[in-house]
Amino acid sequence: QNWTRGMSYWLHSESHVDTGPIYVRENGKLHVVNQGAGGIQNVTPKTRPFRLFSRGFSVELCMNREDDRARRQRTDHFIFTYTKEGNLRYSAKSLFSLVLGYISDNVDHIDSLIGFPEQIAEKLFSAAEARQKFTEPVTGLRALQKFTEAYGSLVLCSLCLRNRYLVISEKLEEIKSFRELTCLDLSCCKLGDEHELLEHLTKEALSSVKRLLLKDNSLSDAGLRRMTAPVRVLKKGLENLLVLDLSCNPKITDVGIGYLLSFKKLNCLDISGTGLKDVNAVIKRIQMQIGLVHSKVPLKEFDHSNCKTEGWAEQTVLQWEQAVMEAIKPQDDLRSRTAALRFYGKTHRREEVVKCTLVEAETKTSGNLQFYKENVQNCHLPLKKEIAGSHELKNNKKRALAEQESERTSKQKHLCLTVEDWDLLNTY
Repeated sequence: QNWTRGMSYWLHSESHVDTGPIYVRENGKLHVVNQGAGGIQNVTPKTRPFRLFSRGFSVELCMNREDDRARRQRTDHFIFTYTKEGNLRYSAKSLFSLVLGYISDNVDHIDSLIGFPEQIAEKLFSAAEARQKFTEPVTGLRALQKFTEAYGSLVLCSLCLRNRYLVISEKLEEIKSFRELTCLDLSCCKLGDEHELLEHLTKEALSSVKRLLLKDNSLSDAGLRRMTAPVRVLKKGLENLLVLDLSCNPKITDVGIGYLLSFKKLNCLDISGTGLKDVNAVIKRIQMQIGLVHSKVPLKEFDHSNCKTEGWAEQTVLQWEQAVMEAIKPQDDLRSRTAALRFYGKTHRREEVVKCTLVEAETKTSGNLQFYKENVQNCHLPLKKEIAGSHELKNNKKRALAEQESERTSKQKHLCLTVEDWDLLNTY
């Protein structure tokens, strides 16, 4: 027998340590190995204590030593809890939980989720989010795109990136992957006219945006011209825009306001803190051409309290922000290294954020240029003091309508059919 040959080899080996008698059970009978003769005798076991293994001998049970990752995943199949008495109790997870965890671990390999039930997709998104799969540089973007292509506004319907310019720079492609957004807050981000995200606003993927806040973004007339070109010429892009905030952009002049007249569906507009030369003429032009009334009191639509990040990816955006803050935290703590801070542009950005508050203070002192549409109830605060003045504005509108008709028609044609506009549209 194999075990007999192995035992004989062990018995005749000179390197083994004396461990006492060894018992072997065969065919229901107990046999003891005679170490001196190398044979097997049929005896009763002795009662004296003996040591089967030498001192210092230890045994380690390994289920899959070559693949430690697989061994760790097997422990996830159980739920460990404690009873009232303090005893450890475990129970097996359901098959649905095991499959959900496996798919979420490999969520970047999903081909498509179109037609998949949204109830299960939401759980899958939450499971992948808990594993921080969407924060990974390449695979996170690919996985996020699969969800946004299939579920659109369910993944994210409102995105607030107010004063989050670092998140925008680090996660620009992920932000561009969101589809069917209805509210987008980019206030105090200093994006400028040439930023890639502002160009993305004119795409059809964001044609559903109804509320756009671009306060204090260093915009000028050229930026407004680029942003409104698809609407003015092709009737696409931000054609469904209802609320627009362009306050605290001093480079926007009377020419830039003319580009905004293509937003016929606007209900609320804020151009406070812009570089207007003839304010009265601009107010009159907005009232005549898009039917917005100048408000004498601040409107609740521009207090930034209603714009929040909402959707499945709410925690994902928070994870992005936390990762960015942790990356710059060591540099913020080293106050003495001002040269390094200037080199990476952090001191400059801090000063720009402070300027945002200064511009807001100047706007309050210079005047409020917020407009609303009278027949829309959800777009303004109680305006009891303006009821009497609104009738007068209506009469003025009727009297000046005939005078402005020819001028408005000629200006609209000039704005919509310029060669520069066509050159700009060819870039899309």
